[in-house]
Amino acid sequence: MAYYFEEPSRTFSEYLLVPGYSSKQCLPANVSLKTPLVKFKKGEEPKISINIPMVSAIMQSVSNDTLAIALAKEGGISFIYGSQSVEDEAAMVRKVKNHKAGFVTSDSNIKPDQTMADVVELKEKTGHSTVAVTHDGTATGKLMGIVTSRDYRISRMDPNTKVRDFMTPFESLVYAYDGVSLKEANDIIWDHKVNSLPIIDKDGNLVCMVFRKDYDFHKANPLELLDDHKRLMVGAGINTRDFEERVPALVEAGADVLCIDSSEGFSEWQKETIDFIRAKYGDEVKVGAGNVIDREGFLYLAKSGADFVKVGIGGGSICITREQKGIGRGQASSVIEVANARNEYYEKTGIYVPICSDGGVVLDYHITLALAMGADFTMMGRYFSRFDESPTHKISIGGTYVKEYWGEGSNRARNWQRYDLGGDKKLSFEEGVDSYVPYAGRLKDNVRKTLSKVRSTMCNCGALDIPELQKDAKLTLVSATSIVEGGAHDVTLKEAGISSI
Repeated sequence: MAYYFEEPSRTFSEYLLVPGYSSKQCLPANVSLKTPLVKFKKGEEPKISINIPMVSAIMQSVSNDTLAIALAKEGGISFIYGSQSVEDEAAMVRKVKNHKAGFVTSDSNIKPDQTMADVVELKEKTGHSTVAVTHDGTATGKLMGIVTSRDYRISRMDPNTKVRDFMTPFESLVYAYDGVSLKEANDIIWDHKVNSLPIIDKDGNLVCMVFRKDYDFHKANPLELLDDHKRLMVGAGINTRDFEERVPALVEAGADVLCIDSSEGFSEWQKETIDFIRAKYGDEVKVGAGNVIDREGFLYLAKSGADFVKVGIGGGSICITREQKGIGRGQASSVIEVANARNEYYEKTGIYVPICSDGGVVLDYHITLALAMGADFTMMGRYFSRFDESPTHKISIGGTYVKEYWGEGSNRARNWQRYDLGGDKKLSFEEGVDSYVPYAGRLKDNVRKTLSKVRSTMCNCGALDIPELQKDAKLTLVSATSIVEGGAHDVTLKEAGISSI
């Protein structure tokens, strides 16, 4: 007869951490969140570690090159979505790898025959006050001048005034040629007391910009995730259908790690994909697999050669797999069982295979719970979809700014490749929804706030790093009544100041 689990399926919200002894050293500033991304042997260091336990989901509405750059600067890594052409995904990977820290492609550009009204509109759209004036209004056109907020006065000038009549012309600009180092560029900025420095090629075409304000950012950003060549690191999603074409293109583009994007990973299709990568590249190309929710699924993928294993089915906010197909498991239960299997596998083989908790994170403290339960890092979609850097547009609905967010199992994504069941190249039914999420601003600000909570909670538990948290954490189940007690209750709130992430 069928196997029945004795314990009910638990979610993160059904658990709390119990504080432990905290020494004087238990300060958030002393907490390290560095964690392995790929498998390693006992006594060795992993080939890839990340500086914060956060990665972005393999989703059209989440992980493009812009978000990948922003997250890598904070110490995490993005997995560029694979539900696009091989060429387009490889191009996104290249953009991340070719990104020079401090050298910014201009996203505020205008033509000299446009007007002050166009400048004001562009500033409102991008939020940037420095506008490059190029002959064709592109980021790589011939540089004609620069417009900053000091060049015009809305209250005193005709909105139809041509840009060429009030811009700082090229002959009055301080600029540098392509090939200048970041140190040299910053020296020029400081020596000439300017706020920005356009970088041009030998033909006078704009290449990028260096900004004075970015100098302090890079000095204050020691967790940047960089490869051996000082380039930002980036991951990429693959599927079990076109991997023979997609994997070589992504490797050639410079992807640091790959991950199979699948709704359910306990399948021969995943082993076949990993076998192809191992036969062609050996252990040089790192690839994660999943998703699984129990011991057997983890062991299958670990023995198949996965460099990390993703855990979770049906826990995402836009995922309706459980109600559509009746498969899945509470995220907490899944992580706990798979973490135990991972630890047993490590003791038996001497190989540590990191696990990624994918889905089920609603509040910041759920990240800490996932780590305490044994996850090495968390993959999140909705969390990152709310930020400026995600691919979707910010729109206003009823006076509130939101961003679009849809699942890879939705009809909008049309990502049939992630379903390892063979058959026609189409979705038979949806396993994801199309939705909105509250706009939250910049990734940097939100990630740093979230991680300050994680570090603080770890200090309450007496842990200064993730392995110590996993070893010493004490967790308790909570009743429905205590969940109510844990929030604001028996008072009238002046305003809603607490929200889910």
